[in-house]
Amino acid sequence: MASEQEETGDVSSRDILVRRVALAIERLREDAMAIEDELDASLRIVSPGFRASARNLAHYLAVRRVDIRILQRELGRLGLSSLGRTEAHVMASLDSVADVLRRLGRNPVPDRVKVAPRILFQEGDQVLARHAKEILGPLPDDRKTRIMVTMPSEAAADPSFISNLLAQGMDIMRINCAHDSAEVWGGMVEQLRRAEKALGRSCNVCCDLAGPKLRTGPVEPTEGVVKWRPQRNAFGQTIGPALVRFVKEASEASSEGDGVPLRGDLLGKVREGDYIELQDARGRARRLEVIGVSADACLCQGVRTAYVSEGTHLKLRRKTKRIGKARVGVLPPMPQAVLLKPGDMLDVVKGEVLGRNAVFDDAGNLVERARIACSLDEAFVSVREGERIFFDDGKIAGKIGKVLPDRFAVAITHAAGGVAKLRAEKGINLPDTEIDMPALGAVDREDLAFVARHADMVALSFVQRPQDIEDLIGALDRLDASHLGIVLKIETKKAFSRLPSLLLAVMRHQSAAVMVARGDLGVEVGFERLSEVQEEILWICEAAHIPVIWATQILESLAKGGTPSRAEVTDAAMGVRAECVMLNKGPYIMQTLHFLRGVLMRMEAHHEKKTTMLRRLSISDIASSADVARLERPESCQG
Repeated sequence: MASEQEETGDVSSRDILVRRVALAIERLREDAMAIEDELDASLRIVSPGFRASARNLAHYLAVRRVDIRILQRELGRLGLSSLGRTEAHVMASLDSVADVLRRLGRNPVPDRVKVAPRILFQEGDQVLARHAKEILGPLPDDRKTRIMVTMPSEAAADPSFISNLLAQGMDIMRINCAHDSAEVWGGMVEQLRRAEKALGRSCNVCCDLAGPKLRTGPVEPTEGVVKWRPQRNAFGQTIGPALVRFVKEASEASSEGDGVPLRGDLLGKVREGDYIELQDARGRARRLEVIGVSADACLCQGVRTAYVSEGTHLKLRRKTKRIGKARVGVLPPMPQAVLLKPGDMLDVVKGEVLGRNAVFDDAGNLVERARIACSLDEAFVSVREGERIFFDDGKIAGKIGKVLPDRFAVAITHAAGGVAKLRAEKGINLPDTEIDMPALGAVDREDLAFVARHADMVALSFVQRPQDIEDLIGALDRLDASHLGIVLKIETKKAFSRLPSLLLAVMRHQSAAVMVARGDLGVEVGFERLSEVQEEILWICEAAHIPVIWATQILESLAKGGTPSRAEVTDAAMGVRAECVMLNKGPYIMQTLHFLRGVLMRMEAHHEKKTTMLRRLSISDIASSADVARLERPESCQG
């Protein structure tokens, strides 16, 4: 009898759970339909090829405006889909779960009102693949993730460089329009077209517009200094001498910077086996042995580190006899850096002003604060006291103090390593500042003329609002270049927070992609949040069937130094979740491309997307706060 009551109780509890979950699913479906109605005006103007995808994006935003983790667990208890993989086909997922719940509750499945066509289960991945092919080109034969490679300047003049990249598996060539010139870019494209014909392969071209980048201005140079030091092993033991070449001042060699220029009679008398003695800039005695002599030059070796500046005295000795002398000639000025540590004050100034270190009097009292120029005048009318500022990929952080028309003060709060060097042409990030400026500047509009003739897609830097995308679409139309795909670079906190609106805007165009520019984005949102943020971008873009380019610092240690870090290998493996992975330039780019290709091929054989727990997204610019409050009512998951 007790057993029978227990069984009856279980059935009753299960029925209550089914009804509660079914009601929650129906409310999610109603909310998805409601947001489609709310966004009807925006959905109507998207390109025909994106209309179903735009509706699917709207449905996904409705589902993700609430925390459904409790609902997911209850679906799991019933042995049903937890909605963890709904991105590509939201309404189909909700309808399928709702129908099963009605059958479990022994309720008939109703005839639903006729609505616009939905993305079906089998269609979601196919639509995304089609959109990816339209802008990124066809998939390679050996993998599902394309590889984009950034071109260095020398690629324009080296016929074998791009050919080797193409042979190693490059699918998209990236030209960064922030560097070089149209002539150099044209050389890169010409080399690519030749390589395509020779290898029988095709490769798309992506031109990345510079955009209104915030960067530090030049810093006052310091007097020229030459440093030489012996080769040492990991234990600090000398394993090879320092090699120093002295040349006659004003000779062809010295004008090219190949050697230390000398003035005096030393080079006219020197022989192999002689010694050159000097006191370096630190007052330390140094001795070099002459191991080679040629016209107007000599090669020496030494076992001690030395710093030598203009005017340093050199003495030539043969055994114990001094037979000649010289002085170090004019050395080119050295680039300098502004040294900063927590607690320091820095003035960020407007205009063409050279940066410099703080100035102190003989007693050590501060006379003038350190300063650095900013490349973007709009920043000075937009910043406000108390806002955060970051320099050089977050290596230096500060808080903005007093703001004047031509400068603002920054209290340094963080410096990597305790004391950090701020050099010219380093990035500036203002995550709290609303800077009113277009993403498409005058220089970008000029560069578009080249892009329209030679590229397959154009990447829009510093995009922050739908108007930026409308400006680009209009510029492409005027150039009769509407065939170009548009890549949105998501590199700021504002672009991330407005991603749904940006996607709906770019869907007016016929082909589009998103690049996750994780360098600047990590600085702006905080590196501790970067993993979460890039995950959300992947989800939302999949819901919109917009392909994603995984970018910034992929295998950077390998590309620049020849050896990858373990963390970078794991990061590169995550690239299989995107439709394309971007590599930056470096001396070891061939090895890096080969390595990445192998990683992607192996991961694609094992990788399967996992079920995700869906709390509320941190971006919700489509929804008003009133909508969010309505959607988060407790009964939506409680029955």
